[in-house]
Amino acid sequence: MLALTFGGGTYFLIQEQYMVTAAAAIASGIIISSLIHYVESTNRKVTFFLESIENADFTVKFSRDSKYGKSFQQLNEAFNQVLDAFREVRAEKEEHLQYLNTVVQYVRVGLISFDQDGKIELFNNAAIKLLGTPYIRNISELEKHSATLFEILIKLKPGDNTLLKLSKNNQELQLSVTATELRLRGKAFKLVSLQNIQPELQQKEIESWQNLAKVLRHEIMNSITPIVSHVETLNEILNDELSWTPDTQLLTMETTQDVTKALKTIEKRSKGLLHFINAYRSFSEIPKPKFGRVKVLDLLERLVQLFDGEIKKQNTAVGLKVVPADLEISADQEQMETVLINLFKNALEAVGGSKNPKISLSGRLDEQSHTLIEIQDNGPGIIPEAQDQIFIPFYTTKEKGSGIGLSLSRQIIQLHHGKLIVKSDPEKSQTMFTIMF
Repeated sequence: MLALTFGGGTYFLIQEQYMVTAAAAIASGIIISSLIHYVESTNRKVTFFLESIENADFTVKFSRDSKYGKSFQQLNEAFNQVLDAFREVRAEKEEHLQYLNTVVQYVRVGLISFDQDGKIELFNNAAIKLLGTPYIRNISELEKHSATLFEILIKLKPGDNTLLKLSKNNQELQLSVTATELRLRGKAFKLVSLQNIQPELQQKEIESWQNLAKVLRHEIMNSITPIVSHVETLNEILNDELSWTPDTQLLTMETTQDVTKALKTIEKRSKGLLHFINAYRSFSEIPKPKFGRVKVLDLLERLVQLFDGEIKKQNTAVGLKVVPADLEISADQEQMETVLINLFKNALEAVGGSKNPKISLSGRLDEQSHTLIEIQDNGPGIIPEAQDQIFIPFYTTKEKGSGIGLSLSRQIIQLHHGKLIVKSDPEKSQTMFTIMF
């Protein structure tokens, strides 16, 4: 059309038909303008497409119909297909990111990531619960909560790990702290993992004591059993087969009495040792709990009834409070009664010499919705040095104690996925044992 208008315009110009020539010139201008618009529309479409990709705007749609013909329709369809592909990739990437964020937030290991300026990039829920701190924006904010932990996190080199004891809400945490380094887009980040290994350490400690108790029981019983048997035989010989007439007396009466007394002493102590060893059988052979719903109020009321005689004998004031009244736990009732009996018996013995003996029993929920059963007494308290030792098997602060009650109780509570915690202040004459579920 451009060629025809140019040709026609030239012909009519030679023929001096200026009106027609002017019309041809106007037509040529319109055609040229349309041609320029056609070319620029392609450029604009490509530019718009590339800008959408640059800005990650994949919601753009290009019309499948085009006034410029089939080639533009194909171009629009190609653009739409590319944008659809980008949209799918971004959706998949966001799903993976959301999945990883969910895993990171709900994993039981605390994770903290920060850059060289201390800016926090990651601080998951497990870290918040372990440290008992709100979400922080800079690692320096951790110093006011725990200066020791802050110093460790700053100085810990990538690839290193260390152990840290941390107290939180009257609980002792044994944290395993490990660090590694990440680089993203040329920027360095330190990733620190925090894991409370206190339950595992306690479990390994109990297993070690159990294995030792089994070996000791086996060896001692193998040695004591024949001694008891022979002593009983010798006693029978002395009592039944020796004649005591003056002519046939083989031993003097005094000597015979001494031998008999010595044998009875050996027999008594041997049987006592056997009884002592058998008592530790329960420590190393605790059956798995049979879980059921147990009301805390019922447990504590039965406990008070069981010791009613001793409570009255000592004139001990016993307080009982459970909030809410229908508070329940998932536990083996018999095993829980064993634990509570041990703890209450210890409390009664502790307040035995007090002027105004008092024991408080309570059940409640703490701020984290943990169920707590607490036994508090106003006895002389436990010295700090002994508080770390009282859960060790065979260790006791009582003259006639076996050193097994608290060890057995802690093991039972661990089988219930709980904790047995002691807090004592001898200066205030106050001791509290807390069972946390």
